Amino acid sequence: MNEILSRMNKALLTLVLFVAAAAGSVLSAQEYSRVTNLPHLIINTEKNTPITSKDYYIYATLIYVDEDDVVTQYDSVSIRGRGNSTWSVSKKPYRIKFQSKEKFLGKGHAKAKSWTLIANALDKTLIRNAVTFAMGDFLGLKFNPSRKYIDLTLNGTFMGNYMISDHVDVRSKRVDIAEQEYPLPEDADVSGGYLLEVDGFRDGNYFATSRYGVPIRIHYPDEDEISDEQNQYIRRYIREFEQALSSSDFDDAQKGYRRWVDSVSLANWFLATEISGNIDGYFSTYFYKNRGDSLLYWGPLWDYDIAYANDNRKGDTRHQLMTDVGYGETKYWVNRMWADPWFSRLVNRRMKEVVDAGLENFMYAQIDSLVELMEESRELNYRKWGIKTRYLREYILFSTYDEYIDFMKQYIHDHISYLSSAFHLRMPPEPTPPFEPSEERYYRIVNVNTSTALCSDGDYVCAWTFNPSDHLQQWQVVSAGDGYYLLINRDTRLALTDPTEGYADATTNVGARLKLAEIDATDDAQLWCFTPQGLDETYNIVNKATQHTANLSGGSTSDGTHILSYTTDEKNATSKNRLWYMYVGGKIEEQYRTTDVASAVPDDYALAFDPSDKALHFACADPSELRFSARVYSTSGTMVKTFSAAERCSVGDLPSGVYIVKWQADGHTKSVKFKL
Repeated sequence: MNEILSRMNKALLTLVLFVAAAAGSVLSAQEYSRVTNLPHLIINTEKNTPITSKDYYIYATLIYVDEDDVVTQYDSVSIRGRGNSTWSVSKKPYRIKFQSKEKFLGKGHAKAKSWTLIANALDKTLIRNAVTFAMGDFLGLKFNPSRKYIDLTLNGTFMGNYMISDHVDVRSKRVDIAEQEYPLPEDADVSGGYLLEVDGFRDGNYFATSRYGVPIRIHYPDEDEISDEQNQYIRRYIREFEQALSSSDFDDAQKGYRRWVDSVSLANWFLATEISGNIDGYFSTYFYKNRGDSLLYWGPLWDYDIAYANDNRKGDTRHQLMTDVGYGETKYWVNRMWADPWFSRLVNRRMKEVVDAGLENFMYAQIDSLVELMEESRELNYRKWGIKTRYLREYILFSTYDEYIDFMKQYIHDHISYLSSAFHLRMPPEPTPPFEPSEERYYRIVNVNTSTALCSDGDYVCAWTFNPSDHLQQWQVVSAGDGYYLLINRDTRLALTDPTEGYADATTNVGARLKLAEIDATDDAQLWCFTPQGLDETYNIVNKATQHTANLSGGSTSDGTHILSYTTDEKNATSKNRLWYMYVGGKIEEQYRTTDVASAVPDDYALAFDPSDKALHFACADPSELRFSARVYSTSGTMVKTFSAAERCSVGDLPSGVYIVKWQADGHTKSVKFKL
C-alpha cells in the first residue's frame, strides 16, 4: 500500500507542475506515472473549471499513461457530465470528446470522438457492467461495448476507479450498420441504418407507439440531422411492427411479428436482460435496423449497474422475472411475445444451449479476472468513496469487497437455476410423444386420476399407494416387435396379461381383471402398446389380443383397486382412469436384460437395402419370426418412417441423404446407417 500511495503522490505532484506550466507545453513522459497497475487518465479542465453540466462541454487537456507507462497527451479535449440518476451522486460519470476521431482504446476498438467514463458509483463490485458486456460476447450479440478500467485524476484530485467505454452510436466497431448521408440526397435509400432506444426518460427525438405507448427514441440519424423522410419512415416501420405484434394473428409466422424481428439477437438480448436481473432492462432497450434489411436487431447491452439485485426498490430478484417486476415499456412487447409458443420455445432452447455451453462458469471466470486486475485500484477507490456508503438505492451494504463479490456470484447461480425452471414452466405443453422405453430401467406405471401405481397382487394386478422403492410396482418394458411390449413385473418376473377369452373386438367381454402369467412372447394377450394421449406425456395401455385398454376400476384411490380390461373408444383420450404416466424406476439387473424375449427374433437375420426399388427389409429364413418394429431417422434425429420387421419399407419418397434405422430386439437397441 505504501508503494501505491507513493506512486499516487508522485502523479499528483506531476499534475501541479503541469497545471503551472504554460498552455500547450508538454512535459517529458518521465514526469507522469500510474498510481496502480491500471492505466492512469489525467484530465485538467481549462482554468480548473468544475464540470457541472450534462449539456455543455468545457475544454480540457488529457494525459493517458497506459499499462506500459507510455504517455500520450491530447490537447483541446472537451468534457461534460453524463448519466441520469448517476449524475446526482458525488462520484460522477463523464463524457469526453476529442477534437478528431481517436482510437482511444487501441487496435480492435472504435475510432471515434466521443467516449464515456463510467463511474460505477452505485455498484460496489465496480464490475456489473463489464461482466454483462462480456456475457453479451458469450451469447453472440454482435455489438458489445468496449471496456477498460483506469484510475482517474481530475483537476489534481484523484477520483478513483473508472471504466472507459464506447459511446453508443453508429460507426465501425460500435453499432456497425449503414451510415446515412447528410444532407440526404433525393434518391437516398432511407431503409437504414437506424439506432433506436426504448427510452423511459423520453429524451431527444422520441415518439410513443400507438398500441402500447412504448417511448421510442431515435438516436441515429442524429436529432439535428434527421430528415422528415427518415423520421416518417422509421416511425411508420415501428408502427407496423407493433400492429403485427398486437394483432389477432400475432403468432402467425407470416402475418405476425416474427417476420419483423431477428430471432437470434432477440433471444440473446432477452437472456442477457433476464440473467443479469436488470430491472431497467426494459426501461432502456437499444435496438437497430439496417439498410436493406427488413428485421429489427436487439442490442447493444447498456447500463447494468443496478442489475444482479442492486436496487432496493425491488430487493432480491433472484427468483423473479424482469418481465414481471422490471420497469419500462419494452416488457409490453416481450410479454406479448411470451403468448406465442414459438417465442417460449426459442427462449428455452437458447437458455439450455448457453447453460450447457458453460455460461455460469464463464461469468465466474470474468468476475475472478476483474477482481484480480483491480485489487490495487479498488483499494484506493474505497479509501476515497467508502465501501459501505449508500449513494442512491443500493439494495444491500457489506463491510468488505469480497462480500459484494460473493453476493453477485450467488445471485448468478441462483438466478440461472430459477430462470431455467421458470422459462420451462412457460413452455406450451407438447403433444405426448411416442413411448420409447429404456432397455436399462424399470418403469413405475402411475394412474393419472389417482396417482396410484400399477402393482403386482398375487396372480393379479391392482392399484396401490405409490412407493418408488417397492419392486412390486416396477415393470420391465420389453419390445416384442411391431410396437408391442411385454410388461414384466420386477418382483415376480411375471407378465401382465389380459385374460379375456378369445380375440374379442373393442365392444365385447369388458371388465375382466388383468392378471399375471408366465412370460410368453408369442401370446398376444401379453403384448401391449402405448397410445400417446393429450399434452402431459400420458398413455393408454392397449392389449394386442383384445384391443382393450387397462382401466382403473371406478377411479378408486383405495389400495388393491382392480385393474380391468376395458372397451377402447373415444373416451380413451379423456377418461383419467384409462390414462397412465410412465416414470423411470430402478436399473434392470444384467441377467434380465436379454433373456426374456429371445423367441421374439430368430438367431440369424440382417437388415438389407434394395437400391433397385429403394426399399428396406429384414432378411432371414422365416420373416414371420421377426416380431419387432423399426424406425427410420434423418441425421437431425427426426423420425421419417416406421415399419414392421416382417414387411418391406419403401424409402424412395425421402430426399437424398444419410439415414439411420433403429430397432430393439433381444433386449438391445441396434442401428444401421444407409445412404439414398
